[in-house]
Amino acid sequence: MAFLEKFRKGAEKAGIQATAFLKEGSSRVQSGSQSLVQGFSLPGEADKAAKILETFLADPSHPQSALNAIPKAVLQRARGLAVFQVIKAGFVFSGKAGSGLVIARLPDGSWSAPSCIATGGIGWGLQIGADITDFVIVLNSEDAVRAFSMGGNVTIGGNISAAAGPIGTGGSVQASLAHPAPMFSYSKSKGLFAGLSLEGTALIERKDANTDFYGSAIPARDILGGRVPPPEVASRLYEIIEAAEGLDESGLPEEAYVPTPEGGHIQVQGHQTVFDAGH
Repeated sequence: MAFLEKFRKGAEKAGIQATAFLKEGSSRVQSGSQSLVQGFSLPGEADKAAKILETFLADPSHPQSALNAIPKAVLQRARGLAVFQVIKAGFVFSGKAGSGLVIARLPDGSWSAPSCIATGGIGWGLQIGADITDFVIVLNSEDAVRAFSMGGNVTIGGNISAAAGPIGTGGSVQASLAHPAPMFSYSKSKGLFAGLSLEGTALIERKDANTDFYGSAIPARDILGGRVPPPEVASRLYEIIEAAEGLDESGLPEEAYVPTPEGGHIQVQGHQTVFDAGH
């Protein structure tokens, strides 16, 4: 009888915890869904991307923020950026959906007009609740940009590989750029960096959103190739990138790390290679 009573109380406690988690998750999904819906047009995506990117890059008015941001050196040599948000929710079955945009560096050093992208999927597992994760993928090569320019899907780990990117400042960051992965992936959930693996994630060109904004079915290769002038609605996004690229790092300590999937830190020292967080 004592065992049964203990089991009953344990089950009641688990039920209360699950209910609370579901309520919290539902609230987060509702809030995130509103953001997702508002950002489903290109102007909305540009506004959302600017807000997301601002949390990943250093604030020039607070140089110390560079110690916990995508490195200036990584940003300066980037050939492109993909910025998107993913909402994941489920109970036994799970689903995820996300949207964002991609921009490319043009030969003169400026940035292209944005092209809208989306991702999604379903899964199975013991999952209760919801989560919202922001992603920034730094495209380190022309091949990576070309993958987003061809239309259709870009499957990370399939079409092209990605590694968890370094965070911080100093020579160790420069060393990691000697032979970088085609893409560096960065993610934040609950405001904290995490080295989440994106293997198998498919990012799809949103031709509908591009057509609605640009007025005709302009292919991604033309948008990212500079054949479309950068729109005013993306000006805040460009301003944030420009400010972070111009950050004065003099006087800052040399500190760099790679985030683990759990949000921990792997220090990067000397000429240590930056490995994929999933390995």
